[in-house]
Amino acid sequence: MEPLYSIMPLIAVLVSLGVVPILMSSRSANVREAWTFGAAALKFLIVLSMLPTVLEGRVLVCTIAEVLPGVAIRLRVDALGMLFALVASSLWIITSAYSIGYMRGLKEHGQTRYFCFFALALSATIGAAFSANLFTLYLFYEMLSFATYPLVTHHQDAEARRSGRKYLLYIVGTSIGLVLPAMVVAYYLSGTLEFSGHGFLPASSSPILLGVLLFMFLFGFAKAAIMPLHAWLPAAMVAPTPVSALLHAVAVVKVGVFCILRVLTEVFGVELLASLNLGTAVAYVAAFTIIVASLIALTQDELKRLLAFSTIGQLSYIVLGVALLTPKGITGGMVHIAMHAFGKITLFFCAGAIFVATGKKYISQMAGIGKQMPLTMAAFFIGVLSVIGLPPTGGFVSKWYLVLGTLPADQWSMLIVILTSSLLNAAYFFPILYRAFFRQEDQSRNDVAVGEAPLWCLVPLMITAVGCILLFFYPFIFLRLAELAGS
Repeated sequence: MEPLYSIMPLIAVLVSLGVVPILMSSRSANVREAWTFGAAALKFLIVLSMLPTVLEGRVLVCTIAEVLPGVAIRLRVDALGMLFALVASSLWIITSAYSIGYMRGLKEHGQTRYFCFFALALSATIGAAFSANLFTLYLFYEMLSFATYPLVTHHQDAEARRSGRKYLLYIVGTSIGLVLPAMVVAYYLSGTLEFSGHGFLPASSSPILLGVLLFMFLFGFAKAAIMPLHAWLPAAMVAPTPVSALLHAVAVVKVGVFCILRVLTEVFGVELLASLNLGTAVAYVAAFTIIVASLIALTQDELKRLLAFSTIGQLSYIVLGVALLTPKGITGGMVHIAMHAFGKITLFFCAGAIFVATGKKYISQMAGIGKQMPLTMAAFFIGVLSVIGLPPTGGFVSKWYLVLGTLPADQWSMLIVILTSSLLNAAYFFPILYRAFFRQEDQSRNDVAVGEAPLWCLVPLMITAVGCILLFFYPFIFLRLAELAGS
């Protein structure tokens, strides 16, 4: 089918770039946050309006500018981009509500700046989702890096500045040092950077050169946190919890794996990767990251840091699924973008709610907290089930497809990795639940009795927890988009 030309993708990107109303409303928190909600809701509705066209197998295209022959700033709404954009735009609304409860509950400074850069980050995320070529994707990838830097360094203390420097060193350093030269070489080899369903790199190119290019992209998009380029992610936990939720579930890390999915499927293509046996090499790198990150998570006491290492492992499930180069594996990897997003954002929301209500951030301090905050910890339990991949949560659906994807590829070692990592997930999450619900609170601490966090914190985490369950029973839109993207 011929692509449909539409300005809607551009509007979807630009709608949250309008941070001027947020800046002008800095004196009135209610008005400022009303603008935030308005932009978030409008962005989601615009994305949703394009869904029927994409489900029909059509593609929406909007060219902004021609830069060089074969290189343009161009937006394209296809199935994979729509899947990612639906997740990001819907969760932005919920995260905005949670941000109000968290930032006001802790009386955080710089809230106007926070909401402005939050909006810019979501614009960059949607721009990356709807990028039609490698050049446009790179531009939005870098825009996201700089838009999230003020969020990571929000507290502006020595630790925040140190973490911010590490964040930029890893994220921007690798993109300039690896992705940019790889993109130049790809353009030299093919004369274009436009994504293609079968890849655009010529199969006649040197296998060694193609292998080097692939790993330059794989490690250059360091937002995916593939080891050993993962250290920025735990360091970024110094940011406020809504930012951590944004980093881990909606924007930054998901843009990283999204970029790798585009490279695997639409720069190289499944057939070229299979012919050079490069899919297996990528799968082993992802498998190493999954197991090692899970083992490190077992040793963590700080809850957000544990969730950070859990995220590192879960991201590589997405890469692993596509690297299997089987239809089921590719579908499972792509669907895991959505399933992990809802599960992990729930866990981060719960961690933030616990900190707002009790000031506690270490697991060793959380004995008996399930009795004090039963709704929060019930949502935490649902999020845990989803991340592990147990029914009745959406995480089971994506893990099911990933397991099925290993069988046609005869990748029994990858099947063992997936099952072993799920056991490790349970090993570091279930002790938290046991401590919360079945351990008596240490009365010697003289802790003041606490209840649930404010409603602006509590309601969003309950919504995402319910979302985890609904995605088990109604995963069909995401499955259909993933199947279209992988076909």
